[in-house]
Amino acid sequence: MRALLVVNPRATATTERSRDVLVRALESAVELTVRHTERRGHATALARAAAESGVDVVVTLGGDGTVDEAVNGLMTAPAALTGPAAYRLPALAVGPGGSTNVFARALGLPRDWADATSVILDGLRDGRHRVIGLGRADDRYFTFAAGLGLDAAVVRRVEQARLRGRPPTPGRYMRATVGQFLTGVDRRDPPMTLERPGEPAEAGVGTVIVQNTAPWTYVGDRPVDPNPDASFDLGLDILALRRLEVFGTARTVTQLAWRSGDPHGKQVLRLHDLAEFTVVSSRPQAFQLDGDYLGERQKVHFVSVPSALRVIC
Repeated sequence: MRALLVVNPRATATTERSRDVLVRALESAVELTVRHTERRGHATALARAAAESGVDVVVTLGGDGTVDEAVNGLMTAPAALTGPAAYRLPALAVGPGGSTNVFARALGLPRDWADATSVILDGLRDGRHRVIGLGRADDRYFTFAAGLGLDAAVVRRVEQARLRGRPPTPGRYMRATVGQFLTGVDRRDPPMTLERPGEPAEAGVGTVIVQNTAPWTYVGDRPVDPNPDASFDLGLDILALRRLEVFGTARTVTQLAWRSGDPHGKQVLRLHDLAEFTVVSSRPQAFQLDGDYLGERQKVHFVSVPSALRVIC
């Protein structure tokens, strides 16, 4: 069995020791090639080349951004464009090396990289895998979540802080959320409209969160789960907030923090198991996929892609 290990050496929780242990462990089970990412988007190119060369497994060691790039490389390889992709592409294995590791935790992998390595080795030796669905936003795939509006603007703030050498801690995300909400939100004129085939449009939306699985994210050890029924085996789920008024939004945040999975109220729109929909905005909105800020958009078409990828679990 041939495998490619894609390492992001700049990932938050990736150390030289964890890399060495994972390499030695994988070399005991597969014919291994190791590549380090050198720039944004490099993992996409490495994973696509691996799929084209007939590699059996692509393993990532990094955060959710590294996983997202590798998945996009696999899903844009020629084998993925000629029919059902899951059994035509290399399987994916994920070593948690970032600060949050939402995708790995959603798959049930341990947070500790050593324990996760053991699970990956057992899965490779036993041929144990799971076929999951993905989301697609225009031409870009995502594994667990996407967002337009407030949550994406928070991601942008945290990424800007990270470039200044400040780590992406839960406290950093909380401060970015409060700062963005108080200074960067237009509460009087929600700009977005949600369009679904065969359904009336939902206008006057202030922010949109899309889930491909549950939970949406974590704050430390606490899962934040607006749509707990979201699943890799179903379509996409939505949590949208209409007017981002101070009281209503604070109420929703409190529901998410203390009554996980039960946000409600007149400003809350929740939709489950959608095959496709489009978000259109009257002005550019911050946009994120799998926790990576991707700039601003005024229109994004979302599609659920069932049975897209095999993952070692």
